[in-house]
Amino acid sequence: MSGCVPPYDGSATRSASVGPVLSLLPGITARLVHTERLGVNVLSTDRAHGEPVVLVHGNVSSALFWQEAMLALPGRFRPLAVDLRGFGGTDPLPVDATRGLRDFADDLAATLAVLDLDSVHLVGWSMGGGIVLQHLLDHASSLRSVTLVAPLSPYGFGGTTGPAGTRTSPDGAGSGAGTVNPDFVRLLAAGDVGTEHQASPRAVFRAFYVAPGFESRHEDVYVESMLTTRTGEGNYPGDARSSDHWPGAAPGTSGVLNAMAPVHCDLSAVVQVDPKPPVLWIRGDADQIVSDASMFDLATLGRLGVVPDWPGEQTHAPQPMIAQTRAVLDEYAVRGGQYREVVLPGVGHSPPIEAVDRFVAELTAHLDGSPG
Repeated sequence: MSGCVPPYDGSATRSASVGPVLSLLPGITARLVHTERLGVNVLSTDRAHGEPVVLVHGNVSSALFWQEAMLALPGRFRPLAVDLRGFGGTDPLPVDATRGLRDFADDLAATLAVLDLDSVHLVGWSMGGGIVLQHLLDHASSLRSVTLVAPLSPYGFGGTTGPAGTRTSPDGAGSGAGTVNPDFVRLLAAGDVGTEHQASPRAVFRAFYVAPGFESRHEDVYVESMLTTRTGEGNYPGDARSSDHWPGAAPGTSGVLNAMAPVHCDLSAVVQVDPKPPVLWIRGDADQIVSDASMFDLATLGRLGVVPDWPGEQTHAPQPMIAQTRAVLDEYAVRGGQYREVVLPGVGHSPPIEAVDRFVAELTAHLDGSPG
C-alpha cells in the first residue's frame, strides 16, 4: 500500500495468520497441491468436470476473494482458485523480483501441470491480472480465454507516466517496496482486525478494496484473507534502496511490490503472442487502486501535496494505468486479437465481491464466446 511515509525498513515480521485458511463458504473446499516448485493451496467446488476456469487473486489477499464468484458460475464450468506464494495456504517462498511476476507465473504453470490442465480459461484480479499476462506471454497456446479484473498495468505499478509506460526515473523511484506505509505492514504482520487505525487491513479494505459505503456480509473472511500475507523483505512488501530521484526510494530485488516495479515488470509484449486468446477487461469506475489517478501512486499523492517536493506534471504525472492497459489491448487487437472492456458503475477495486452477479454474467458471456 502506498502512502506519504518513509521507505519500508524491512523490520516487519510474518503475519499472525500463516496457516491454511479455514474461512471457506459452504460448497468450497481446499487442498494442498504439491508441485516441483512448492505446495500450492487450491480452492474448488464439488464439480469434477466442466471447462476449467482458473482464478488468480491480487496482492494482500488470497483465493478466498473468489469464493462467491466460484459458487455463482454456471455448472458447465469447473472453477479453481489458487493461492499465490506467500499468501493464503501456499508455501511462503521468497519472491525474486528481478524476474518480475515470473515466480508467480511459473508457480501457476507448475500447478496447472500437476492438475493435468493443459487448456484453461484464466482469470486474474489486480496483481493477478499481471500474472495472467505473464502466463499469456509464456504459454499462450494453453489458454482458451483471458479475463483481466481491475488489472495491474502492463507496465507495472508506479514509476511510469504516459500511455507507453515511460519511466519517470531510470532506477524506478516511486515504485516498489519503498512506497509502502510501514504502519500497514506492521498491523498486517500483527494480525490486526480492528478499525482503530486508518492503516489497519480492515480500514484499508473498506476505504480502497471496495467502493466507499459498500458492505459485505463476508468482510471478516476478506480481512482474514488479507492477514495471510507473509511479510518481510522476501515477501510483502520487499526490500527498498535509497535513490537520488524523487521521492527518494527505489525498488530492491526481492519481494512482492518490487516484482511489480517497472524496472522488473514489463508485460507489454503480450501484443506479440500467437495464438491470441480473447480478452475480457472488467473494472469498476470507482476504483481508487488501479486508475489514471491512483491513490496508491506516489505521483498522485505528490500532485495532491501529500508527498512533498513533487517535481511536477511535466516529468512526474500520475501513472495512467487505465490508459496504459487500453493502449496495449488496442495494439493486441490491431495485431489480430480481440478484447472487450466492461466498466461497472459505482464499483471499486473488487468487482467479484462488489457486483458478483454482474461480474459472473459478463464472465460467463466471455467464456461461452471463447473458442473451445
